[in-house]
Amino acid sequence: MTKAPVILLASLIGCLSAVHAGYVPDACMNCICYVESGCRMPDPICHMDTKSLLCGPFSLRHSHWLDALQKGGPLMNDYQRCAASWTCSRQALDAYLQRYAVSSRLGHSPTCQDFARIHHEGPNGFKSAATIEYWEKVKKCLDRGPTL
Repeated sequence: MTKAPVILLASLIGCLSAVHAGYVPDACMNCICYVESGCRMPDPICHMDTKSLLCGPFSLRHSHWLDALQKGGPLMNDYQRCAASWTCSRQALDAYLQRYAVSSRLGHSPTCQDFARIHHEGPNGFKSAATIEYWEKVKKCLDRGPTL
Protein backbone atom coordinates (compact mmCIF):
# COMPACT_ATOMS: atom_id res chain seq x y z
CA MET A 1 0.00 0.00 0.00
CA THR A 2 1.38 3.39 -0.93
CA LYS A 3 1.54 6.20 1.58
CA ALA A 4 -0.67 8.52 -0.52
CA PRO A 5 -4.03 6.94 0.49
CA VAL A 6 -2.99 6.89 4.16
CA ILE A 7 -1.93 10.54 4.02
CA LEU A 8 -5.15 11.45 2.21
CA LEU A 9 -7.24 9.63 4.81
CA ALA A 10 -5.33 11.20 7.70
CA SER A 11 -5.87 14.61 6.13
CA LEU A 12 -9.58 13.96 5.66
CA ILE A 13 -10.03 12.82 9.24
CA GLY A 14 -8.01 15.80 10.41
CA CYS A 15 -10.23 18.15 8.41
CA LEU A 16 -13.39 16.54 9.72
CA SER A 17 -12.08 16.82 13.27
CA ALA A 18 -11.17 20.45 12.74
CA VAL A 19 -14.71 21.42 11.76
CA HIS A 20 -16.28 19.61 14.68
CA ALA A 21 -15.77 19.43 18.36
CA GLY A 22 -19.12 18.19 19.53
CA TYR A 23 -20.93 15.81 21.80
CA VAL A 24 -19.82 12.67 19.98
CA PRO A 25 -16.05 12.06 20.13
CA ASP A 26 -14.33 12.71 16.81
CA ALA A 27 -12.94 9.17 16.47
CA CYS A 28 -16.43 7.73 16.88
CA MET A 29 -18.00 10.22 14.48
CA ASN A 30 -15.26 9.61 11.91
CA CYS A 31 -15.76 5.83 12.09
CA ILE A 32 -19.54 6.16 11.70
CA CYS A 33 -18.82 8.26 8.61
CA TYR A 34 -16.35 5.67 7.34
CA VAL A 35 -18.77 2.77 7.83
CA GLU A 36 -21.63 4.66 6.18
CA SER A 37 -19.87 6.04 3.11
CA GLY A 38 -16.13 5.47 3.26
CA CYS A 39 -16.31 9.04 4.55
CA ARG A 40 -16.90 10.34 1.05
CA MET A 41 -19.65 12.67 -0.08
CA PRO A 42 -21.95 10.36 -2.05
CA ASP A 43 -23.02 11.15 -5.59
CA PRO A 44 -25.95 11.31 -5.76
CA ILE A 45 -26.31 12.76 -2.25
CA CYS A 46 -29.28 10.50 -1.39
CA HIS A 47 -30.18 6.88 -2.01
CA MET A 48 -33.12 4.74 -1.03
CA ASP A 49 -32.59 2.16 1.70
CA THR A 50 -35.09 -0.60 2.40
CA LYS A 51 -36.77 1.71 4.94
CA SER A 52 -36.16 5.30 3.88
CA LEU A 53 -34.08 7.84 2.02
CA LEU A 54 -30.47 8.10 3.29
CA CYS A 55 -28.47 11.22 2.52
CA GLY A 56 -24.92 12.48 2.85
CA PRO A 57 -21.74 10.90 4.20
CA PHE A 58 -23.45 9.90 7.47
CA SER A 59 -26.52 8.38 5.74
CA LEU A 60 -28.90 10.71 7.53
CA ARG A 61 -32.60 9.97 7.45
CA HIS A 62 -35.13 12.77 7.34
CA SER A 63 -36.17 11.71 10.85
CA HIS A 64 -32.56 12.24 12.06
CA TRP A 65 -32.64 15.76 10.68
CA LEU A 66 -36.07 16.57 12.14
CA ASP A 67 -35.02 15.33 15.58
CA ALA A 68 -31.73 17.22 15.30
CA LEU A 69 -33.63 20.44 14.71
CA GLN A 70 -34.84 20.15 18.31
CA LYS A 71 -31.22 20.40 19.52
CA GLY A 72 -29.16 21.82 16.70
CA GLY A 73 -30.83 24.93 15.35
CA PRO A 74 -31.92 25.50 11.74
CA LEU A 75 -29.46 23.09 10.06
CA MET A 76 -29.69 24.95 6.74
CA ASN A 77 -33.50 24.73 6.89
CA ASP A 78 -33.40 21.84 4.41
CA TYR A 79 -32.71 18.15 4.99
CA GLN A 80 -30.96 17.35 1.70
CA ARG A 81 -28.95 20.59 1.64
CA CYS A 82 -27.78 19.88 5.16
CA ALA A 83 -26.86 16.29 4.30
CA ALA A 84 -24.81 17.58 1.34
CA SER A 85 -22.73 19.76 3.67
CA TRP A 86 -19.92 18.15 5.67
CA THR A 87 -20.37 20.60 8.52
CA CYS A 88 -24.16 20.55 8.65
CA SER A 89 -24.50 16.77 8.30
CA ARG A 90 -22.02 16.26 11.12
CA GLN A 91 -23.81 18.84 13.28
CA ALA A 92 -27.16 17.17 12.55
CA LEU A 93 -25.92 13.73 13.59
CA ASP A 94 -24.27 15.19 16.69
CA ALA A 95 -27.50 17.00 17.66
CA TYR A 96 -29.57 13.86 17.03
CA LEU A 97 -27.30 11.86 19.29
CA GLN A 98 -27.34 14.60 21.94
CA ARG A 99 -31.07 14.11 22.04
CA TYR A 100 -31.16 10.31 22.35
CA ALA A 101 -27.77 9.06 23.56
CA VAL A 102 -28.01 10.47 27.07
CA SER A 103 -27.36 8.94 30.47
CA SER A 104 -30.98 9.28 31.56
CA ARG A 105 -32.13 7.04 28.67
CA LEU A 106 -29.18 4.65 28.62
CA GLY A 107 -28.61 4.14 32.35
CA HIS A 108 -24.91 4.94 31.87
CA SER A 109 -22.69 7.54 30.21
CA PRO A 110 -22.98 7.19 26.44
CA THR A 111 -20.26 5.32 24.59
CA CYS A 112 -19.37 5.09 20.92
CA GLN A 113 -21.30 1.83 20.86
CA ASP A 114 -24.43 3.67 22.01
CA PHE A 115 -23.89 6.46 19.47
CA ALA A 116 -23.38 4.03 16.59
CA ARG A 117 -26.32 1.78 17.45
CA ILE A 118 -28.72 4.70 17.98
CA HIS A 119 -27.60 6.30 14.73
CA HIS A 120 -28.14 3.05 12.85
CA GLU A 121 -31.51 1.98 14.21
CA GLY A 122 -33.09 5.00 15.90
CA PRO A 123 -33.61 6.16 19.47
CA ASN A 124 -33.82 2.63 20.92
CA GLY A 125 -31.14 1.13 18.69
CA PHE A 126 -28.86 0.72 21.69
CA LYS A 127 -31.22 -2.07 22.86
CA SER A 128 -31.67 -3.80 19.50
CA ALA A 129 -29.80 -6.98 18.60
CA ALA A 130 -30.16 -5.85 14.97
CA THR A 131 -27.56 -3.11 15.58
CA ILE A 132 -24.77 -5.34 16.89
CA GLU A 133 -23.36 -6.14 13.44
CA TYR A 134 -23.27 -2.43 12.60
CA TRP A 135 -21.51 -1.67 15.89
CA GLU A 136 -18.90 -4.35 15.10
CA LYS A 137 -18.04 -2.49 11.87
CA VAL A 138 -17.65 0.81 13.75
CA LYS A 139 -15.61 -0.93 16.45
CA LYS A 140 -13.30 -2.46 13.85
CA CYS A 141 -12.68 1.03 12.47
CA LEU A 142 -11.96 2.36 15.97
CA ASP A 143 -9.59 -0.55 16.71
CA ARG A 144 -7.68 -0.47 13.42
CA GLY A 145 -8.42 2.89 11.93
CA PRO A 146 -10.22 3.32 8.62
CA THR A 147 -8.70 1.37 5.73
CA LEU A 148 -9.05 2.15 2.07
